[in-house]
Amino acid sequence: MEDMCRDLFLENPRGIKIKKEGVAVKNLVKIFNAALAISNEKGFAAMSMRDLSAEAGLSMGALYTYFSSKDELLDMITHQGRMVTARVLLDQVDGIDNPRARLKRAIEAHLFLSEIMQPWFYFSYMETKNLSKTQHRKAIETELFTEKIFVDIISSGCEQGLFREVDVDLAGAALKALLQDWYLKRWKYAKRDVTVENYSVFITNLMESYLFL
Repeated sequence: MEDMCRDLFLENPRGIKIKKEGVAVKNLVKIFNAALAISNEKGFAAMSMRDLSAEAGLSMGALYTYFSSKDELLDMITHQGRMVTARVLLDQVDGIDNPRARLKRAIEAHLFLSEIMQPWFYFSYMETKNLSKTQHRKAIETELFTEKIFVDIISSGCEQGLFREVDVDLAGAALKALLQDWYLKRWKYAKRDVTVENYSVFITNLMESYLFL
């Protein structure tokens, strides 16, 4: 979260009125964590600025030095989360040529990232309906971008003769849905004592049993 907030601070020199990086990043972390906690409990639309002020431990005036409205805050949270997700996934698979190893690493990266950033992933999925048309379009584009990472890996495996011929778009979409299930329905897996490591191995084995010749 700190890295995400630091990126936000550096990208918005005019919009954020606090100019000391350390102070700004620290307070942005408080604001983001508070907004995610409240939103994941009762929804972003139901969150008032007073709720956010109390949860973050910052005055109303202090909040407005970082954003001008709830809509802007929503845009900030969703945009930064999408940027981090795309960057981490690409970084994790970079330099891995073998499609099998690349697919395994991409699955692990997505799951462990969603574990670390679970409040954001859940928030992003649930709050898409409240985004502006522009942000809603960007959210869909990001969804398809991360899905395409898996599609491209599967396609590469098929082209190299390592995977059997499959509908790569459908396979990528199904894999993405299985990965989303981890952070959307954590209670289900917690009840069954399934860890993120267990789930990662299961999904990898499931995909390999489907893809291998």
